Amino acid sequence: MEMNIFIVEDDASIFEALRQRLEKWSLRVTGPRDFEDVMGDFLKQQPHLVILDIQLPRYDGFYWCREIRAVSKVPILFLSSRDHPMDMVMAMNMGADDYVQKPFHMDVLLAKIQAVLRRTYAYGEETMDVIEWNGALLDLKRGVIRRDGREAELTKNEFYILTVLVDAKDEIVTRQDLIRKLWEDEHFVNDNTLTANITRLRQKLALLELDGAIVTKKGIGYMAVTLEGGGT
Repeated sequence: MEMNIFIVEDDASIFEALRQRLEKWSLRVTGPRDFEDVMGDFLKQQPHLVILDIQLPRYDGFYWCREIRAVSKVPILFLSSRDHPMDMVMAMNMGADDYVQKPFHMDVLLAKIQAVLRRTYAYGEETMDVIEWNGALLDLKRGVIRRDGREAELTKNEFYILTVLVDAKDEIVTRQDLIRKLWEDEHFVNDNTLTANITRLRQKLALLELDGAIVTKKGIGYMAVTLEGGGT
């Protein structure tokens, strides 16, 4: 299912940057043609998520949030340069799902958008395009991991191993379970191949400053851990 993101942002450069980035993740991006009739375009587009700036021509983002909430439960994410706590409180009290302050990191914003869409529309593993882990994003379509603008391309085996460990959520995955999962998924590995893949995976993660993100539990298996300050 193609997700439609409705962005109400009067800064053309910000709108275009968001559009280009989100469309790379197979998200359709639309916006209002007339800032005096945001609701008209909202009703025509029937989006899956709304991104609202606060400072807009004619009426502000709070006004449009109230108008949208009067007719729809669509998730709303505020994107604003205003950092006063009351702005955030007002946004949440009006039914916003999240509040992101400008300037923002594009990867962080993308992760928040994906998280809201997953919560709202119950994305399954087969439709989820990205996983956030330790401040990095695992691109499930391209088989790469990206962090702070840097990207590491993983082999099919390395990426599958990483996703299995991350999905385990700080729990140990035994070597036998990893080999069994890889074998069933037609990756065909033995014990020596698994060791070699883990070594290469750790080397690539180190390039993204994720040293120590995969730990060995001697005689048992491996665990992907959450690093201090690394996020989810």
